[in-house]
Amino acid sequence: MTVPSSELAFASMSRLQALLSAGEICSRELVELQLSRIDRLDSTLHAYVDVYREQALAAADGMDALRRAGAALGPLHGMTVAVKDLFDIEGRPTTGGSVAQLPRIAEATSTAVRRLRQAGAIVLGKTHTVEFAFGGWGTNATMGTPRNPWDMQVHRVPGGSSSGSAVAVAAGLACAAIGTDTGGSVRIPAGLCGVVGLKTTHGLISRHGLIELCPTHDTVGPITRDVADCALLLDALAGPDPLDPASAMAPVRRLGPLPGGSVEGLRAWVLPQSEYGKIDAGVLTAYHRALDVFRALGVTMVDKDLPTSLADAMQISGQLMSAEAYARLGPLFERDELRFDPHVRRRILLGRDVSASRYQALLASRARAQASMQSAMADVDVCIFPTNAVGAIALADVDEMQTPLSLLGRFVNLLNLCSLAVPAGFDAMGMPASVQIIGPSFGEAVAMQMGHAYQDATHWHLAHPAGLG
Repeated sequence: MTVPSSELAFASMSRLQALLSAGEICSRELVELQLSRIDRLDSTLHAYVDVYREQALAAADGMDALRRAGAALGPLHGMTVAVKDLFDIEGRPTTGGSVAQLPRIAEATSTAVRRLRQAGAIVLGKTHTVEFAFGGWGTNATMGTPRNPWDMQVHRVPGGSSSGSAVAVAAGLACAAIGTDTGGSVRIPAGLCGVVGLKTTHGLISRHGLIELCPTHDTVGPITRDVADCALLLDALAGPDPLDPASAMAPVRRLGPLPGGSVEGLRAWVLPQSEYGKIDAGVLTAYHRALDVFRALGVTMVDKDLPTSLADAMQISGQLMSAEAYARLGPLFERDELRFDPHVRRRILLGRDVSASRYQALLASRARAQASMQSAMADVDVCIFPTNAVGAIALADVDEMQTPLSLLGRFVNLLNLCSLAVPAGFDAMGMPASVQIIGPSFGEAVAMQMGHAYQDATHWHLAHPAGLG
């Protein structure tokens, strides 16, 4: 290996592909490096629940042989991905972050994982999640909480529910990862861990083979080092799947590799000051600094009230999540003899009190909110909001009865928007800050165009945690 391992560990996939094409590294060397980092760091970081060592090395050898034969499969050829432990992989256990029952051995592979493999990606293993993906802090009382890699002295929250996936990418334990986002669960951990996360439009990526929490809100999304890598993963993942009816209208298109380009003249709706109340001062400082960058790029800022407040969106989506989670998981969580994360159990059992008529009223409220937001976005291209209301606090300081990390997350899922979280510097604690670029339904292309321009102007995405080698 002629390239320093510290450089390879945090390199983008485009950089790695250039090295692979030039013969400076091979896929087996990349996999061996990341497996060695997992061996060295993951006992502390706790990103992975299972590592597929021999399978990953064999896949790397196969990808190297194909490359030597001139048959590379595309931009993901030989790249490694980590998979949230909600996705089925044939012959492998799926726990959903729960110890209440024995892990289920999957009989088939989820569409998302199958498409990544078809594009040449190598699955390194499964990553930790909040139990059944119902929580924003990233905590798991029964299987353990991954550690935010930006502080190796104090155990800080990674964000959830795709906690292990974000930690794996941020710590150089995988090139990329996939997670799910029901109320912020890709963007929250991506934001707290200093990487990129995309909440996709509902139905853009198939959910076949995924443990669902709230079918009206659940989405699949990539977590990567930069926006260009995110586009490459999205190209492999997106598109219709007959095994998931919700994906029937998903467009077939290609976004990567993202070209450079001006965003001058685009219009961005900024978060109204009336919504600032529960947002940390350090987060707001980073947010305003990011807005200054967009202004310098020629983006016009639009300031107006939201048709549905963040608080109202939190309430509607929270009740829908509990109702749908109880409908799917209630019989399991009613069993007192089983061991659950008590905070997740409380959230799911709240759905017991949502009547059928109340559920229908919530769906009607959601439809009205979506229509109002669609109309309100007619004169803007995107919204630019903070990703999280607070930074990565110490695990010991978490109050599970409070959900500040969902404040800016659930809003997007309720309204079926798409949203790209990108690194935006650091807060007063020295922990990563993030902004999200929110587009309309199936507006991933414009959100990524904006995110790519922002990263070209700032380079926050090139930072990585110190002391991890």
